[in-house]
Amino acid sequence: MPAIGAVVALSAGLLTATVPAAHAASGATLPFTSVEAESATSTGTRIGPDYTQGTLASEASGRQAVRLTSGQRVEFTVPRAANAVNLAYSVPDGQSGSLDVYVNGTRLTRTLPVTSKYSYIDTGWIPGAKQHHFFDNSRLLLGQNLQAGDKVAFQSTGTQVTVDVADFEQVDAAASQPAGSVSVTSKGADPSGNGDSTQAFRDAIAAAQGGVVWIPPGDYKLTSSLSGVQNVTLQGAGSWYSVVHTSRFIDQSSSSGGVHIKDFAVIGEVTERVDSNPDNFVNGSLGPNSSVSGMWIQHMKVGLWLMGNNDNLVVENNRILDTTADGLNLNGNARGVRVRNNFLRNQGDDSLAMWSLYSADTNSSFENNTISQPNLANGIAIYGGTDIAVKNNLVSDTNALGSGIAISNQKFLDPFSPLAGTITVDGNTLVRTGAMNPNWNHPMGALRVDSYDSAINATVNITNTTITDSLYSAFEFVSGGGQGYPVRNVTVDGATVRNTGTVVVQAEAQGAATFRNVTASSVGAAGIYNCPYPASSGTFTLTDGGGNSGWNSTWSDCSTWPQPGQGNPDPDPNRNLAKGRPATATGSQDVYTPGKAVDGDANSYWESTNNAFPQSWTVDLGSSYAVRRLVLKLPPSSAWGARTQTITVLGSTDGSNYATVVGSSGYRFDPATGNTATVSLPSSTNLRYLRLSVSANTGWPAGQFSEVEAYLTS
Repeated sequence: MPAIGAVVALSAGLLTATVPAAHAASGATLPFTSVEAESATSTGTRIGPDYTQGTLASEASGRQAVRLTSGQRVEFTVPRAANAVNLAYSVPDGQSGSLDVYVNGTRLTRTLPVTSKYSYIDTGWIPGAKQHHFFDNSRLLLGQNLQAGDKVAFQSTGTQVTVDVADFEQVDAAASQPAGSVSVTSKGADPSGNGDSTQAFRDAIAAAQGGVVWIPPGDYKLTSSLSGVQNVTLQGAGSWYSVVHTSRFIDQSSSSGGVHIKDFAVIGEVTERVDSNPDNFVNGSLGPNSSVSGMWIQHMKVGLWLMGNNDNLVVENNRILDTTADGLNLNGNARGVRVRNNFLRNQGDDSLAMWSLYSADTNSSFENNTISQPNLANGIAIYGGTDIAVKNNLVSDTNALGSGIAISNQKFLDPFSPLAGTITVDGNTLVRTGAMNPNWNHPMGALRVDSYDSAINATVNITNTTITDSLYSAFEFVSGGGQGYPVRNVTVDGATVRNTGTVVVQAEAQGAATFRNVTASSVGAAGIYNCPYPASSGTFTLTDGGGNSGWNSTWSDCSTWPQPGQGNPDPDPNRNLAKGRPATATGSQDVYTPGKAVDGDANSYWESTNNAFPQSWTVDLGSSYAVRRLVLKLPPSSAWGARTQTITVLGSTDGSNYATVVGSSGYRFDPATGNTATVSLPSSTNLRYLRLSVSANTGWPAGQFSEVEAYLTS
């Protein structure tokens, strides 16, 4: 049996991962340890859990946080050696203030600033969006070395502050200037942050071609973006020490490459999302064989919006926080790009995305990244592309309009390159992911495969997945544009699903997938929701490859959505169990297909292959039922002459082994009496698959039904 992916446990508010030795851990190796405020000691008020779009708790880590009013505090127990802390928090719109900081009971001279300046984003042009992006992050060097077990408290000084999570970190000393490097201060940069250092940075880059531009500890203000950056390394003393303040760092459409950006912070002043503005850390191209590492990127629209030639780019070991849109987007033409071991929190759109616009992203990957709280889209989104890999990532707490991982042919614009080749989705862990989509008025799964604008014909291999506490479904297969394009060639092999709110598989598109070694526990409603849309688009076939357990039931009513924890309800005894269910037959004549007999329209009908008795028609009711009565119909029009069909009723619980329920008998259909026939079934009948075998018809040389209705009542 393939190795199962990482198991995520929430213990005493610490997010930890334990995995079998056979498979790598999910997520990034991080220099800090996070502690949830709701697990700390507090005189404040806990809020949540809440999953409702637009509420503060719904955007919090773990969907819970602690609200402090003036004089109230939250005290954390330090989990590891640390000399610095970063705090995720929220304050009411339009307010700013500070938190007093206490270490082991002693108040520090420095306070932690808090503000709503970068929060409360409105994107009314995005369908389904509400005001969002309620949290922000603020960091502080503590000025002393703490050990595990020490206490750090934050106390409100007047402003209401909702505290979400604290990241404790042991920050290394500032690095020294590399030999032979060109310091920006030697070209006139102002490390106090008061003067404009833009030209000094440009001059240092020009002077250091083929070498290193050194950014010493300090704060540097840039008032316009850098361009023409190539064949150079930009290096700081560490992201806690060397800080560049600008909302547009590099903006260039091309570069010869060899650009290496490392070990400093770029913190912007982006307070709204304006998609026409290049308010990004990097906008465009760094050129081939470039890298970005060890960066702290905050308060931008997008961290990296990458276009043009970025061949073999490596983006690793970075923190991208509080962006109003994507964290990183490979916007077409990415070849051999590796995005790995990064931490992303509080994105206003997809945290990591590949969008194959104009040209396909190819042979590129997102690996071992940790993503928390994207508040308007997906944790990871792959929109088209060829031979893409999404491996060993940890995604938690997605909000509206988003799944943990989306594999999609949604194009947004043309020209677009749909998914092709092999799409590898391996070793990922998804915690509290998936959300209600207000545009669809139904939920999105934790992991979604979406034939939104065209059929999925690529090979999609989803392996070694762990899905925990999904509010709705674990795996969703959908054609999100409503056109019913098929989802094909999908294999799900090796998955552990725990505490999913509704179903394990949410199938809403025609197509097929094979499932192997998928185990589920604490399933909220039923194992499978299999109701393709539009209803006439075709069926979705789930092939049992073996090793599956805990999710063999099917949601019984395609006219309703299962609600979290609802359980598969007992159907209305007067409801037609066959309506809208998948139907097949041994043969059909022209357009008179099997689904016409369960579409609720008595004027449409199934007709078998002519002159080829016996013929059979089969419907899958979704679950086993004690069916007691069948109503068989032909179109009520008087143009249909009276006739007798000879029918045998068979049933099965597994779709393979059928037994006779009612032996061969003639049933009279007459327009004068409604053209219907009723079949009573024995009291011992229990079946999921209902089959009608027709061996004769006095009115036409074929089996014919306009509706087959199945009821629990006699």
